[in-house]
Parts: sequence; structure tokens; C-alpha cells
Amino acid sequence: MKRIVILRLGHRPQRDKRITTHVALTARAFGAEGILLASNDPSITRSVTQMCQRWGGEFYIRNDVKWKTEIKKWKSEGGKVCHLSMYGINLPDAVASMQECEKLMIVVGAEKVPFEVYELADWNVAVGNQPHSEVAAVAVTLDRIAEDEPLKNEFKDAQLHVVPMDRGKKVIENS
Repeated sequence: MKRIVILRLGHRPQRDKRITTHVALTARAFGAEGILLASNDPSITRSVTQMCQRWGGEFYIRNDVKWKTEIKKWKSEGGKVCHLSMYGINLPDAVASMQECEKLMIVVGAEKVPFEVYELADWNVAVGNQPHSEVAAVAVTLDRIAEDEPLKNEFKDAQLHVVPMDRGKKVIENS
């Protein structure tokens, strides 16, 4: 089983709360095991943890990590690092080598990313060469490198389940 973790850089608590939460939710939905938040925002940790308790799975969030330490530790343990940036090589050109990786950290920034991240990354990857959301970049990347169909992931211990329907919405709550 491939291990994938997201490292979120530059989260600004007053400005990026919603986007960082969506990065975490997207990462979970598309198969990442967790997210490392290189900022101190306990409210994000609480929010994501509560969501995971209701919707299941073993996704984790670690708050206030030191990004450089996490990257170096990941690499020293045999992992590879992909930095998502609009200035990297095009995603289709990196997919095959990323799919071979058994332990992958995906770095996504909120504000200007320190140049050292570009140097530490095994891949600097552009999901298109135009400005867009880091949420979209995470989703497209995880979908492209997935071994299985990430949109059909089942999450164990879920209290809530959505029942697919043509019209309307139905959510089943387990006791």
C-alpha cells in the first residue's frame, strides 16, 4: 500500500482556514493518510479530526510541524517529495515516476514557498501552468497517481454514509 502524506506550508490562520481545511478533506477523500500543517492552528486540527470521526477512516492531522525537519525526516526514511507549484514540470511528465514511489510527501503552499523547498523536492510539479487553487492541484495529482479508483474509497468506522442517487440526497447515520 502506497503511503501519501500532504505537507501544507504557509497556512495563515485568519486567511487560509477554509482552503487548508479543503486541502485536508480533499487529501483524505483521494487517499492520503494524513496532513502535516506547518503552522499553528488548533481549530483546523479540531475541525478535521471531528470530520474524520463522523465520516470514518484513519486520516490524521499534525499541527505546527517544522516543514524542513519533516521533509528531511521523510527523505531519510526512504520517502520522496513532490512539491506542487505552477513552475514545475508538467504533471503528466511526472506521473509514471511518482506512481512507482511507495512513500510520497506532497508539499503544497499557501503563500510564497521558500526556495529551499524547490531544492529539497524530488519533483517540482505543475498541475497546469496557470494560477489556480491548491485544492484542485492536490485533487488532480492524487487522482492521477492513484492505484485504485479514489472516488470509490470506503472509510471504515464511518458514522455517516452518502447513498448515491440520481436526484435528491440521502445520508445514512450509523448508531
